[in-house]
Amino acid sequence: MDDLDGGPKRGAPWKRMSKEELENQYSPSRWVVRLGAEEALRTYSQIGNEAGPEVPQVRLPYFTGEEATKRAQATGRNLLDVPYGDGEGEKLDIYFPEAVSEALPFLMFFHGGYWQSGSKDSSAFMVSPLTAQGVAVVIVAYDIAPKGTLDQMVDQVTQSIVFVQKQYPGNQGIYLCGHSAGAHLAAMMLLANWTEHGVTPNLKGFFLVSGIYDLEPVMHTSENASLLTTLEVAQRNSPQWHLQTAPTQPVDPACRILVTVGQHDSPEFHRQSRELYQTLRRGGWKASFEELHDVDHFEILWNLTQKDYVLTQVPLHETITGTSAHSPLLFLPLFASSWDGSKRGAGLGRCLVSRSRDMWREDYNSQHAPRRPASHFPEGRGRRVPDMPRGG
Repeated sequence: MDDLDGGPKRGAPWKRMSKEELENQYSPSRWVVRLGAEEALRTYSQIGNEAGPEVPQVRLPYFTGEEATKRAQATGRNLLDVPYGDGEGEKLDIYFPEAVSEALPFLMFFHGGYWQSGSKDSSAFMVSPLTAQGVAVVIVAYDIAPKGTLDQMVDQVTQSIVFVQKQYPGNQGIYLCGHSAGAHLAAMMLLANWTEHGVTPNLKGFFLVSGIYDLEPVMHTSENASLLTTLEVAQRNSPQWHLQTAPTQPVDPACRILVTVGQHDSPEFHRQSRELYQTLRRGGWKASFEELHDVDHFEILWNLTQKDYVLTQVPLHETITGTSAHSPLLFLPLFASSWDGSKRGAGLGRCLVSRSRDMWREDYNSQHAPRRPASHFPEGRGRRVPDMPRGG
C-alpha cells in the first residue's frame, strides 16, 4: 500500500539539485536503458512503422509513428482534420471501428513533446489495436510553442473534449490518455469547469503516462523555452498545486484515474507521478498507480502498439458493455478490476470537479529515496546520452 499521509511538503528534492542534475532529471532521453543516442533515435522514430526505412531526420528521440498513422488513415474509417475550434491548429482526427455507432467508447489521446514538439499526424500508433476491439480513437492537435501558450493549450484540450461530447452525446464513455506533456494536459482536465461550456462530458477514465504535474522545476531547465515565464504561470498550469490547494472530491467516484510511469523514467518523473497519485487519493479520487516494468519514457508508448503485450489483454468490453470481448488498451486493468457489474453500461456517470487553476500553494517534497542517476548504471544499462535532443 502506498503511504497516503506523506504528501508534498516544503523542501522538495529538486530544489537541492544542481542545475546540471535538474537538467538531467527532466531530460527523458538521457535515461534510455538499452540504447545509445543513434540507436535510440532509430528505434523510437520507427515505432509503429514497418521495418526497413532509413533513419529519418527527427528532432526528438520520440517516435513519430508516421507510417502507423498512414495505415490507420488508409482504412477510410476516419474523419481527418475535423475542426473543434476556430483556430488553425484546433483540429482532431477520429478513427472508428468497423461497426460504427454513436454508442461507442471514445479514447482521446494527447501527444507529448514538452509542449513544443509532436503532432497528431504522427500519433495514431495505437489506433489499429483499439479500433479492432470496438473503440473509437480521437487524436487531438493543439498549438505547441512558440505559437501556443500553456494556457491556450489547456483551453484547446478542454474545447476538444466538449466537441466530442456534443458530436457524440450517446457515447459509452470518454477516456483521456496523455503521454508526458500530453499527460499534463489531460490531468488539467480534472480541474475543468464544464458548466462554462454548457455540457458535461461523459468522462470515465484518465490514463496519465509518464507526465509532469508540477511545472515549477521545469522553469529551471532548458525545456522551459520561455513557456513558463513566471512562477504564477507555472503554478496556474500545475494540476498538482490545485488538487492540493482545493481538493474537491469528484461527483461520481466511478470516474477513475491510472497514473503510470516507466521503471526507467528518471527519479523526478517517478516522484511527480507518485505524488499526483497520493494527492488524488487523499482528495477522494479512485486513483491507482503503476510502475511499468523494465521500460523507459519512450518504450511505454511502444507497448500501445502491441496486441500481445501482457498489460493490453484487458476486458474493456466486459467492463463497459458486459460482453466478454478483450481490449488491447494498455491501461484498462484499472477499470476491469475496480468496477462491479452494477456500474457497467451507460449509467456509469461522469467526473466533475470544480475549477481551481488560480489557486495554489508552494510546499511539497518527495516521499521516496532518490534512485541512482543513469550514469551510475553498468555499461549498457541506463546510459546517459547528453547530446540527444530532449524528450517529453
